[in-house]
Amino acid sequence: MKMESPFKADILKGKVALLTGGGSGIGFEISLQLGKHGASIAIMGRRKTVLDSAVAVLHSHGIPAIGLEGDVRKRDDAIRVVESTVKHFGKLDILVNAAAGNFLVPAEDLSPNGFRTVIEIDSVGTFIMCHEALKYLKKGGPGKDSSSGGIIINISATLHYTATWYQIHVSAAKAAVDSITRSLALEWGTDYDIRVNGIAPGPIKDTTGVSKLAPEEIMSKEKQNMPMYKFGEKWDIAMAALYLTSDAGKYVNGTTLVVDGGMWLDQPRTMSKEAVKQLSRAVERRSRNAPVGIPKSKL
Repeated sequence: MKMESPFKADILKGKVALLTGGGSGIGFEISLQLGKHGASIAIMGRRKTVLDSAVAVLHSHGIPAIGLEGDVRKRDDAIRVVESTVKHFGKLDILVNAAAGNFLVPAEDLSPNGFRTVIEIDSVGTFIMCHEALKYLKKGGPGKDSSSGGIIINISATLHYTATWYQIHVSAAKAAVDSITRSLALEWGTDYDIRVNGIAPGPIKDTTGVSKLAPEEIMSKEKQNMPMYKFGEKWDIAMAALYLTSDAGKYVNGTTLVVDGGMWLDQPRTMSKEAVKQLSRAVERRSRNAPVGIPKSKL
């Protein structure tokens, strides 16, 4: 089903956005929607074929876009990609950190190297990209309007809000990403007028995150436990990104917006509604029939 954006088509007119992991999945949908709403797009990724394909689609929509090869874990790559973006488009207004790594594994079977790899992509990579983009994003930075700073969005998750089976590495990495978001919002919001926020997606259909992390039959069963009883769309996450990058979100800083249909709130039902009603009626009857206490004498 084709969904229409509730935002005006030109809300990001003249803006330049750099997205890591923006060539596929949620990252690409954010790239597409930011571009459809007026932004010029630079995509960073490790696979040239993915970048070329994504840029071709963006061009087909009339969106100015470039693809830049690079690994977010490498500072030299980050510097090169940020500077190439500014050289091509003249400035940088928005950074979206969507690059991530994930796989299912019991903690006892996870190697330190596997744990380290996810931490480096999600957490260290997010910090490196923010750090190298700072001089272009800050108020009065090269190529920026001196009246305002830029915007950073870090893609997170809800895994660490409680605990998640077989994803200790990702839970730790995303907890760090949320902390990075808050700390940078405090420091850079105060010093440079940069807004730093996060988005924590729930299970989004037609993404590697769903297909890779659980068989379809398991996720179909899980779907029945969701308060909204449906998977999210990549479009939902892109709309959240549009809100945070537009003037509609100009007073939002340091928060991670959960976009999961309320799934992270889900708890197993311990009693049926009918059982609760019966228990409530029984308590009410006991209350009505209880003897009235003798009031204490006034002193």
